[in-house]
Amino acid sequence: MKLFRKILIIILILLIIVASFLFFIGYGYYSNALKEKPLISRVEEITQKENYTPFNELPKNYIYAVIATEDHRYYDHGPIDFIGITRAIYTNISSGELSEGGSTITQQVAKNVVFTQEATLSRKLGELFAAYDLEKNYSKNEIFALYVNSCYFGDGYYCIYDASQGYFGKTPKELNLDEASMLAGIPNAPSVYSPSVNPDLAKKRQKHVLNKMVEYGYITKEEAESI
Repeated sequence: MKLFRKILIIILILLIIVASFLFFIGYGYYSNALKEKPLISRVEEITQKENYTPFNELPKNYIYAVIATEDHRYYDHGPIDFIGITRAIYTNISSGELSEGGSTITQQVAKNVVFTQEATLSRKLGELFAAYDLEKNYSKNEIFALYVNSCYFGDGYYCIYDASQGYFGKTPKELNLDEASMLAGIPNAPSVYSPSVNPDLAKKRQKHVLNKMVEYGYITKEEAESI
């Protein structure tokens, strides 16, 4: 019994050391990013763009499509979705491939607005601190708008306004369900799902988006099938 207790104490100490090490790596990485440019300045670079689309000018079907596909518990969790992370790990292990991610929309905004796209542990840890800072200073709706105004949609379109105009010749608020669900699926892999590059894969991705909208109650099965 004493040996078991000692082992538990050692494991606990090791976990604390590792957690502290990761904390300092992530916090240091985020702090260095803020020294280069404060968070508020980075956000203002997005919101002051000529083609920035505020949340209240986004059609509901587009908002629902993005949430259903990217982060269906967006309004129910904080910067990090631990349930989503657990689900993603289980899904990926079960499928034997990296088919699902656990990042929230806020984390993706942190990656798009604060950091580069480099896939390193330091960036991923820094992203967590940036996500908490974003939700401390901005509302969920503001963060959502930052997300769709900083995503890459393929074909050189780096925001929802440009993508809407470029692909459909419309402003975002004019998008119908067909167009909204198509655009919602592109940022996951723009080079793959761009309708001008791979129309068949784009439609396949759109079907996935529509199925998610049905699953979470945003549209009916009949509405999805009509598309």
